[in-house]
Amino acid sequence: MKKKIVLIDDHILFREGVRRILEFEESFEVVAEGDDGEAALGLVEKYNPDVVLMDINMPHINGVQATKQLILKYPEVKVIILSIHDDENYVTHALKSGAQGYLLKEMDSDALIDAIKIVSEGGSYLHPKVTHNLVKEFQRLSKDGSTNNLETIEYRKPFHLLTRRECEVLQLLADGKSNRGVAETLFISEKTVKNHVSNILQKMNVNDRTQAVVMAIRNGWVEVI
Repeated sequence: MKKKIVLIDDHILFREGVRRILEFEESFEVVAEGDDGEAALGLVEKYNPDVVLMDINMPHINGVQATKQLILKYPEVKVIILSIHDDENYVTHALKSGAQGYLLKEMDSDALIDAIKIVSEGGSYLHPKVTHNLVKEFQRLSKDGSTNNLETIEYRKPFHLLTRRECEVLQLLADGKSNRGVAETLFISEKTVKNHVSNILQKMNVNDRTQAVVMAIRNGWVEVI
C-alpha cells in the first residue's frame, strides 16, 4: 500500500519541487496539494492521507494552528512541519500542536523521504540541526536550574550496549550531524551510517534518532559541550 501524502505550502515552486522528489519514491503518492491551513483541513477530510507535509508560515490559518485542528479531529493523521526556522520556540510550538516531525526547508531529499517513512510508521523525526539546537536549549535550562543539572551526570560511553563505532555515531548525532555529516566525519558511506543508526535504535529500544539522543544525554552517554 502506498503512503498517501497531502502537501500544504503557499509557495507553488516549493510544492512542485517536493512533489517531484516524492514521485520518485514508489511507496509514496501525493494525493492532494493546498496553499493554507484551511485547505489542509478540507483535503484531509476528503483524502484521509497517512502524512501531511505542512508549511509553518501560511496565510489565514498557519501550520501550527492547522495541525492542532487536524490532530483534534483526525488523531490518526501524521503531520510533518516544514519550516525555515530552526529556533527551538518554533519547534516546541509545532510539537505541542501534535506534529510528529519538523523539517527545515534546507533538507535534502533523503531526509525528506526518511522523515515520511519514520513518521508514517509511528515514529518522530526532527531535522538534525533542530535536534542540536534542542540539545543546546536543554543545556541552558540545566545551567539555570530548570532541569536536572547535567554536571551531576557522569560522562561514560555505553560500551555495554553499543560498539565503539556506534558510540562515535551516537555522539555525532548528538552534535547535530546528518547522515551525510556523520559519513564525512568518519570517512564511511551514508549506507553504512544508516546501518549503524538502525543498530543503535534497536539496541537502545527507541523509535528514532531524536529519542536516542535524548536518552543518551540523560544517561551521560554523549558529551554535551
